[in-house]
Amino acid sequence: MIRHVVLFRIKEEYKSEIPTLVKNFYGMKGKIEGMLDLEAGADFLGSDRSYDLGLVTVFRDRESFEAYQTHPVHLPVKKRMHEVRSGSVSCDFEI
Repeated sequence: MIRHVVLFRIKEEYKSEIPTLVKNFYGMKGKIEGMLDLEAGADFLGSDRSYDLGLVTVFRDRESFEAYQTHPVHLPVKKRMHEVRSGSVSCDFEI
């Protein structure tokens, strides 16, 4: 299995959209073959090292994870995140 973790910093002018962005993530759950789990949420701590939004997904295997990258359910979510983020970091590892 593959765990995909992404943390996003959101541009100031889009921070009010964070609840919608979380809903967009959850809109993918159960719609992508090989995605076994998805969790997303907004940061509540707001420390200097905090990111605004986190996404954690679990995939059956690397092939499923690779297919997710271009899946039609994922593409509009990915596009929106590229528009609203000021930065992001990710880590993908086998579990």
